[in-house]
Amino acid sequence: MKRIIWHQPERIMLFVAERTGEESYGRDYTAIGLEQDSRLVAGVLFTNYTKAAILMHVASDGSRHWMTPAFLAAAFRYPFIQLGCRRVTGLVRLDNEAAMHFDEHLGFRREGVLREGATDGCDMVIYGMLRNECRFLGERLRAALERIS
Repeated sequence: MKRIIWHQPERIMLFVAERTGEESYGRDYTAIGLEQDSRLVAGVLFTNYTKAAILMHVASDGSRHWMTPAFLAAAFRYPFIQLGCRRVTGLVRLDNEAAMHFDEHLGFRREGVLREGATDGCDMVIYGMLRNECRFLGERLRAALERIS
């Protein structure tokens, strides 16, 4: 059975960092995880909150069936509803085509490139989503989230 993890930010940060090639995301972050059979299968890390915007970092264990309606609702309701952000920004390595396709599937729009933005010099693609573009804030997904909370 899958369950959303709300209060283990360091565990989730380490999970996301390991899968994104980062050593750490510092100290100023919050996170939401998804567990199946007591192991993390996905994590969303939020950093660089400015009231208007926040950076969102997403990682999974590589399996295909972790994206549940409740987890999507949690991942997008947090920045847009709870924090009141107008936008969410994602950064994806240019050599990670699967992650770029994933962001685009979620509704993020490609906005630009940070040349040599990764620690190893790889370019980073900038993705953005505005609150009014987010399809995960509707009643059906809110209800899915409430059923598991």
